[in-house]
Amino acid sequence: MTTRKVTRSFLTLFSILMCLYTSLQAQSQSALHSFKLQQVTLLPGVFKDAQLTDKKYILALDPDRLLAPYLTEAGFKPKKKSYANWENTGLDGHIGGHYLSALSFMYASTHDAELNRRLDYMLAELKRCQNKTGSGYLGGTPGGTAMWKDIAAGKIEADTFALNKKWVPLYNIHKLFAGLRDAYTIAGKAEAKTILVRLTDYIYGVSLKLSDEQIQTMLISEQGGLNEVFADVSVITGQDKYLNLARRFSHKEILNPLIQGHDELNGLHANMQIPKAVGFQRISEVGGDADYGKAAQFFWETVTNNRSVVIGGNSVNEHFNPTGNFTKMITDIAGPETCNSYNMLKLTRHLFEHSVDVKYMDFYERVLYNHILSSQHPGHGGFVYYTSMRPRHYRVYSQPQVDMWCCVGSGMENHGKYGELIYSYRQKNIYVNLFIASRLNWAAQGLALSQQTQFPDKETTKLTVEAVKSGKFDINIRYPHWVKAGKLQIRINGANVPIDAQPGSYVKLNRAWKKGDAIEVRLPMELSTEALPDSSHYVAFLNGPIVLAAKTDTTDLDNLIADGDQFGGYRARGKMYPLNEAPVITGNLADVDKYLKPVAGKSQTFVAPELISPAKFKNLEFIPFYKLHDARYMIYWHEGNLK
Repeated sequence: MTTRKVTRSFLTLFSILMCLYTSLQAQSQSALHSFKLQQVTLLPGVFKDAQLTDKKYILALDPDRLLAPYLTEAGFKPKKKSYANWENTGLDGHIGGHYLSALSFMYASTHDAELNRRLDYMLAELKRCQNKTGSGYLGGTPGGTAMWKDIAAGKIEADTFALNKKWVPLYNIHKLFAGLRDAYTIAGKAEAKTILVRLTDYIYGVSLKLSDEQIQTMLISEQGGLNEVFADVSVITGQDKYLNLARRFSHKEILNPLIQGHDELNGLHANMQIPKAVGFQRISEVGGDADYGKAAQFFWETVTNNRSVVIGGNSVNEHFNPTGNFTKMITDIAGPETCNSYNMLKLTRHLFEHSVDVKYMDFYERVLYNHILSSQHPGHGGFVYYTSMRPRHYRVYSQPQVDMWCCVGSGMENHGKYGELIYSYRQKNIYVNLFIASRLNWAAQGLALSQQTQFPDKETTKLTVEAVKSGKFDINIRYPHWVKAGKLQIRINGANVPIDAQPGSYVKLNRAWKKGDAIEVRLPMELSTEALPDSSHYVAFLNGPIVLAAKTDTTDLDNLIADGDQFGGYRARGKMYPLNEAPVITGNLADVDKYLKPVAGKSQTFVAPELISPAKFKNLEFIPFYKLHDARYMIYWHEGNLK
């Protein structure tokens, strides 16, 4: 090749790289960024209460019992006996991975010294286990070391919930990967990075011995979000080999139809697919893979628009039901799984920060209040697996020393990271996304901002600038879709602010802010109904973004507090009351605001005696679903009598 050709080739490559750099820079400047959990403190309110309740649950668990599977697999004698339930029946160690994440989120949010001590202790013990194996492998799956040697030798036998006859070991190890990542990126633990990279290198070494076809065969088995974590490791280390590993661990059977805009999700295990989509989006962000981003975007659209119920959750008995037939959502007791919403919020956050589209925050808010917040008992802190949509059924709550389901693991994480998306920033401009009592401390910009609110019990929030550097910048207030055009009101220091923004956007407030400036926002909430996605004759009621439910009775609440039954303890096994005996809607829903009348002295409480039949149910109170516990309830109501 001549010098001229070499020079031309180099210049072409340089030009391509510069274009890519410029594109990534532009994306970085247009995208929103989250604040660290350490920068956002919850103030008194329902979310602060839920956070503290979760912290008690986390502290009730014994790290040595959670570490027992890892010590056993490494050849050490455990210091204490492993927990039972899912922790000694094949999925050993998965809660330990979740626990690392939960400790990281809760420590970052509360700065509690005991959480920090436990996190350090867990990491030290895991490092000891990894050092003992000598290969970089670390895991709690019984016989996991031997299994990975078999896989490296090409011995692969995969099924939906098994790999080489073990209970979803890829899903299991993903919880450890995610926990180590969170311990490093959220809690700042350098030791977690060392363990994480060594473990990733081990899996990378195994992958080099396998063809793409063999890896795709492995991915028939539930794998959690391994592709997401591998993309994260590429960012943490700056090494592209891990991004390539993320691509190889992306399930093409799911990816390819999504790229084409085809929904082939009917009948699939829902929470097997959602983490894959999170990984697709992360690969798109890190590597600029447009098709991966297209797949993640389409997945979100079809799940939220066609497969989700009013609380924002999805799935029946853990599987996606047909988009045109939600019958089982009503007849079955096993409604949306909490883990699904946990992962949908992760995907939503990534898409929102990339596009700054308010529709993502509207969905995030809907799920946060109506599924996530409602999935933890406000007293004893137990977590819910299935949230039944069946009229007059109920939910079951976990016990910390007994139940080790997946939704216990994700549940411990959920309530420790409420501060992750209340505020965002772009350059020096602030975005107020959620109306949650909190304080933001942005030391780098010299800004402290507090938000005092009792939303949704009251339709207002007040933001106060507590500290600020000189200079103009924007404070952008989310204008939700559920506030009608022309109804949002904002005052700065008592003076009304003209608003030309529309629902589904942000109201930009630009000025040279000074200490003591106060922004008062009024968010009028209106009553509405929402039908099931299949347009059947079942409807739910909302006030603004808040789902309203009615407590019907407290009879036959078998296993309200779950027992240790491996696969039945989390199901509400009490009597299923006949659907044709449930209360129904008999009035005109076009005038719902005329039928649902507020109850004096009770916030967010309504009655509709002229709307409900039979008469014995006419005085049921409609309250926010997240406040309803330990009872049978109605979320979906049939329009007209059932035969």
